[in-house]
Amino acid sequence: MYDTPISERTVTQKEIKFSATNVQVYYGTTHAIKDVDVELEDKTVTSFIGPSGCGKSTFLRCLNRMNDTIDICRVEGDIRLDGEDIYDKRVDPVQLRAKVGMVFQKPNPFPKSIYDNVAYGPKIHGMAKNKADLDELVERALRRGAIWDEVKDRLDAPGTGLSGGQQQRLCIARAVATEPEVLLMDEPCSALDPIATAQVEELIDELRSNYSVVIVTHSMQQAARVSQKTAFFHLGNLVEFGETSQIFTNPHDERTESYITGRIG
Repeated sequence: MYDTPISERTVTQKEIKFSATNVQVYYGTTHAIKDVDVELEDKTVTSFIGPSGCGKSTFLRCLNRMNDTIDICRVEGDIRLDGEDIYDKRVDPVQLRAKVGMVFQKPNPFPKSIYDNVAYGPKIHGMAKNKADLDELVERALRRGAIWDEVKDRLDAPGTGLSGGQQQRLCIARAVATEPEVLLMDEPCSALDPIATAQVEELIDELRSNYSVVIVTHSMQQAARVSQKTAFFHLGNLVEFGETSQIFTNPHDERTESYITGRIG
């Protein structure tokens, strides 16, 4: 029913990158996320799937405190990155977001040159001592974003002048430029055509050798292709979490099976 994953892998126990315990999220009086407990492994692609409005993007934004920017949003519970409480008052959200990069649904390059899009983060965080250092960081990020060969001769051109698929890979390059440990992707292919989607999916598979990747997707086929672990959300609850192959072929919860087979959604 689903495409074979990009690469078959043996399942080995990996270290836990993120752990969430008893997470609740409220928008005003609306209880949007309820009792979520999950552990996300390092160097693994984890997909969040579920119907629209089920809470998957809201929970994703808890992992880099993007919900802090919403006045009426309140997050309760315990979320830890490498054992450290990311909601501790001593944690600087800006520094956290350098560690936990994010790629959004629509490509959103800055109205700057391709070079400056990628150099922006490293400059803010003081990662380069000089121009040569910065040049090296930009090239490495663009290579990791699988777009270097397409843009290396026009780094001064505006990032907004690239095609949609190229813009999204530029945004991925921008996200990895600060040397994050985790990459969050909120429907990164929903605005792309099939060819650009395939390129981004290949890139996601390559990125997991260096990062823990968490992707929210509406496409079950995409989740089956790119992820090793899948979490199914429904009505604000994390219904089921496990190996992607098990979730799609032998789900334990009847709500998961109903969603996978198209009876709910």
